[in-house]
Amino acid sequence: MGPTPKSNVCSQLSRRALGFFARDAGVVQRTNLGILRALVLAESTKFKNVWTTHSKSPIAYERGRIYFDNYRCCVSSIASEPRKLYEMPKCSKSEKIEDALLWECPVGEVLPDHSDYKSSLIALTAHNWLLRISASTGKILEKIYLASYCKFRYLSWDTPQEVIAVKSAQNKGSAVARQAGIQQPVLLYLAVFQVQPFSLVGILEIDKRIFGNVTDATLSHGILIVMYSSGLVRLYSFQVIIEQFMQQKLDLGCACNWGGTTGTVGEAPFGIPCNIKVTDLPPLLFEVSSLENAFQIGGHPWHYIITPNKKKHKGIFHICALKDNALAKNGIQEMKCCSLESDWIYFHPDASGRIIHVGPNQVKVLKLCEVENNSSQHQICEDFVIFAKRENRNENLFTVTASGRVVKRSSSLLDDDPEQETFKIVDYEDELDLLSVVAVTQIDAEGKAHLDFHCNEYGTLLKSIPLVESWDVTYSHEVYFDRDLVLHIEQKPNRVFSCYVYQMVCDPGEEDILKRSG
Repeated sequence: MGPTPKSNVCSQLSRRALGFFARDAGVVQRTNLGILRALVLAESTKFKNVWTTHSKSPIAYERGRIYFDNYRCCVSSIASEPRKLYEMPKCSKSEKIEDALLWECPVGEVLPDHSDYKSSLIALTAHNWLLRISASTGKILEKIYLASYCKFRYLSWDTPQEVIAVKSAQNKGSAVARQAGIQQPVLLYLAVFQVQPFSLVGILEIDKRIFGNVTDATLSHGILIVMYSSGLVRLYSFQVIIEQFMQQKLDLGCACNWGGTTGTVGEAPFGIPCNIKVTDLPPLLFEVSSLENAFQIGGHPWHYIITPNKKKHKGIFHICALKDNALAKNGIQEMKCCSLESDWIYFHPDASGRIIHVGPNQVKVLKLCEVENNSSQHQICEDFVIFAKRENRNENLFTVTASGRVVKRSSSLLDDDPEQETFKIVDYEDELDLLSVVAVTQIDAEGKAHLDFHCNEYGTLLKSIPLVESWDVTYSHEVYFDRDLVLHIEQKPNRVFSCYVYQMVCDPGEEDILKRSG
C-alpha cells in the first residue's frame, strides 16, 4: 500500500483534533451548566424583567434570538439588555418570510464552507424562495427557488438539525372547479433537504388517487405520516418511497431537462421539479385510528399514545405497545377533570421514555415498567405528581351576598376555575435538566402567573419566579425558559403582540464564581 496523501493525513488529524476538542468542550460545557444550574436555583438569585416591547406582527424566539417583523429584525437576548443583531432591508409582501428554523453548527464536524461553522436561519418566503441567512448578521448565504406549481408555506424538522421538510399549502383547486365537482388529485407537496451541506433529497407529491381520501400528511424522523378524516393514521418509510418512486436524482445548481423544459435546479424560474411520484401504495409500516388523528410514538420499549376514535372518549388516552398493539397494564389514563380546557399528554422530551400528563391542577410524570413475572408486557407506573396549590373547595361552598346573606353555591367550581391556581404550560429545559411549569391565578380582576422550576428526576419544587405582567387567560401565551433567560410572548386582540424578557440577576459573590469557572 502506498503512502497516504498528505492532504488526507491532515484531514484525518483535523477530524481527530476536532473530536478531542468536542469531547473536551463537552466536559467543560457540562461543568459550566452544572454551575449555572446551581446559580439559577440559588435562593438569592432573582429573575428581573429587563425589557418589554410590543409589535403589530408576530414575535418568535429561538435560542437566545428574538425575531420581529416576519423575521426581518433580530434581537439578541443574551446580553444584560437585549440588543439588535441585525435588521434586513424592507421588502414587499410577496418577499416576506413566512416560516423559519434555526440551524446550529454541530461541534466536532468538518464542514465544506467557513460560513457553515456559524448558526444560520433557514427561512421560507411568501414567493417560494428558501433562504439560508446568517443568524448573526442577517446576510443571505444561499437562495433556492422551490417551484411555481404550488405554494409552499410550512417548515419543520424531519430529523432535528439534519433534515428539513418544506410543506405546501393544500391544493383546494379553483372555486369554479369545486362547484363543478372537479377534485384536485394532488393534495400537497413535501420538499425535503439535507441541511449540511445544503442539498436536495427530493419533492414528494401526496396524490389522493394513490393514498385515498387523505386530509393531511407530514414527515417525522424518516417516516411519512398520512392522515384521514376518519381518524385513521398510516405510516410509511420515506426511504423506501425514495428508492421505489424517485424518477430522477436532482442536484441543486445543476442543469436539468424536465418534461422538455431545460433549466437550473433551484434557480428561478425553473425551480425544482416534483421528482418523487408514488404510483402504487408503498409497504405499510403501521396504521391506527385515533380521535382527531392524535398519535405519538415514544418510550422504552416503543409505545404509542392515542385517544379512541369517538368524541365521548375525548380526554381518555390509551398507551399501547408498538410491536403488537397490546394495551399496557394501567395503560388507560384519564384525569376526569371538569374544565373548559382539555388535559394533554406527551412523551417526555428528555429521552427517558417517560410520559407527561398535564391537567389543570396536576402534572403527572409516568413511566413504563416491566410487569412482574412477564418481561414482555409493560405497565404504566406513577413516577411523581406535581399538584397545584389550592384551597379546600369545601370551604368555598358558601358565599356572602352584598346584603349579608349566606348562600350555598348551586354548582361546583371547574377544575380550571380562574380563581384557583391552574397549570397552563409545562416545558423541559434540557441543558439544566429542569421541568418548568407556568401556574396562573386570577386575583381580583387580574391574572397573576409564576414560573416554577421542578427537579426533573423527583418533581421537587426548587424555585418559583413571579411574572410581573398580568396574565389574561383569554389571550394566547408562550413562555420560554432558556438557561438564564425567561421570555414571555403574549398575543392580545387586534394582532397586538407583547414580549417580556427576564434575565437572571445574582449577588456579586455568586457572579464571581461564574466568571472564574468560565
